[in-house]
Amino acid sequence: MQNTQIIILAGGLGTRMNSGKPKSLTLLRGKPFLGYILDVVDSLKMPIPPVIVVGHRKEEVINAFGPKRRYAEQAEPLGTGQAVASAKDKVHPGGTITLVLSSDQPLLSKKTIERLLLAHHENKSTVTMATVTVPDFEEWRKGLRHFGRIIRDSNGKMEAILEFKEASENEKLIKELNPAVYAFDSEWLWQNIGFLQNNNAKNEYYLTDMIKIARGQGKKIETAPLASLIEACQPNTMEEVVALEKLLAKSNV
Repeated sequence: MQNTQIIILAGGLGTRMNSGKPKSLTLLRGKPFLGYILDVVDSLKMPIPPVIVVGHRKEEVINAFGPKRRYAEQAEPLGTGQAVASAKDKVHPGGTITLVLSSDQPLLSKKTIERLLLAHHENKSTVTMATVTVPDFEEWRKGLRHFGRIIRDSNGKMEAILEFKEASENEKLIKELNPAVYAFDSEWLWQNIGFLQNNNAKNEYYLTDMIKIARGQGKKIETAPLASLIEACQPNTMEEVVALEKLLAKSNV
């Protein structure tokens, strides 16, 4: 973990929150989403500081977490791939592994990050990503329905991530999902991220397409499960935030 550069994507608009502020500043139990992620990252005590990618109303994020943090700006909201690319000039040259997290993952645990990085190191893979398998999309898991689906080949090997909006009705039945936590070989990432294209329904550059690029090059792609299902929660509306707070209270978390 000593050579890991973490990039935290915090430039989202959070339109469905109807708050007008960056999604990363949405409060869960009185604490911003991004605050939870930074607490976990800080607990890892990595020598390389994380890069926080900001965009919409960036000044509010910087004011909330202080100017001593390292920030990169995503000038336009053109997707997660473009957000990561925006951080290229801010990353540490000694970061041989790049770990990408999203600021709307307030329950992501230290255990999951350590598990993912260990799998990446032991397998010597080009890309290692977290996955989560749900029993259904009922109750609080309704909020996971929009997640990308994990596509595997006949041998069970990771083949691609299919975005929900690109999936057929049959593909939407897949219950192995992408919670958007990725470890990349840094050299490979920066050499290939420029190959991303925006030929999709939203005309955005999806970071998930890096899996297709790696697969096409015959690179090694591995997966590691989240430490717990609840970590997959990424609330998109205030109703989902309230529901998550109730769930946490009920679970005494």
